[in-house]
Amino acid sequence: MTVTSASPVTGAQYDIAAGEYQATVTELGAGLRRLSRGGLPVIVGYDADELPPAGAGQLLTPWPNRIDGGRYSFAGASYQLDLSEPAHGNAIHGLTRWASWRVASYADNAVELALDVLGHAGYPFCLELRAGYRLTPHAGLAVTVTALNRGSKTAPFGTGSHPYLLAGHGDIDDWQLQLPAARWLPCDDRGIPAGDPQDVTGTPYDFRSRRPLGGLTLDHALTALSTDADGRARAVLAGPDAQVELWAGPGYGWLQVFTGDTLAVGARRRAVAIEPMTCPPNAFVSGADLLTIEPGATVSVHWGIQATLS
Repeated sequence: MTVTSASPVTGAQYDIAAGEYQATVTELGAGLRRLSRGGLPVIVGYDADELPPAGAGQLLTPWPNRIDGGRYSFAGASYQLDLSEPAHGNAIHGLTRWASWRVASYADNAVELALDVLGHAGYPFCLELRAGYRLTPHAGLAVTVTALNRGSKTAPFGTGSHPYLLAGHGDIDDWQLQLPAARWLPCDDRGIPAGDPQDVTGTPYDFRSRRPLGGLTLDHALTALSTDADGRARAVLAGPDAQVELWAGPGYGWLQVFTGDTLAVGARRRAVAIEPMTCPPNAFVSGADLLTIEPGATVSVHWGIQATLS
């Protein structure tokens, strides 16, 4: 009889480190399970033998967020996806976050995982996906997401990531938030857009100047992102223990910001999810900022997290 050791539900664990930064990436979904600086967690983490709570650290592809009823049309054909958010009748967060990704390369400070997405009900396209995570002592975490169209048809595509940022312990109300977004997207109670993006001026969603969250509930997509000279948009969350900056490179035109008010008791308003997305909710239906990848072509986008400890 051969006895094998039990595998955690998130599969193989890839630990990387550089300077004061440490991170763990999982075989399941190429997810970011842990990120810390100087021993202080700067994202919500979880155990290796635990499924990611509320999507923590998950990579979302070939679409982020929701598709209304899982139905969309593309290039003259209509498709129906599985309703992975049955309570609201939506397809949510793509097809790959529960898949087993293979390791493509692994070093002390970096890991790249890969996955082949073959024809799927509602998504009959062929993509080769890569997710690379790299730590450096001064810049922190950099993530690269790449999609190669290996099929014979043009493929619709979007991607996002779902880190919950931590700037301390306890309630987030006194934490300060800064977002580089000039417009916010109204949505209905199912998370589906209910109009065009609106100017944040004079609304509770204007965080272009840093200010406390207070008791504000956020689960909103924001856009019209301002960028620095390097082409990156930067969001900052500052709390008692750290200032955490999430940057999003070209191609990421949206940030979904979620204060966790609907999470389980004990997890509510203990972190802020700031999710870089290449497109808004329901982009497969609306076409808003939807990427299209021609056969043989590649799309690559970059985002990252840097933390300064108090």
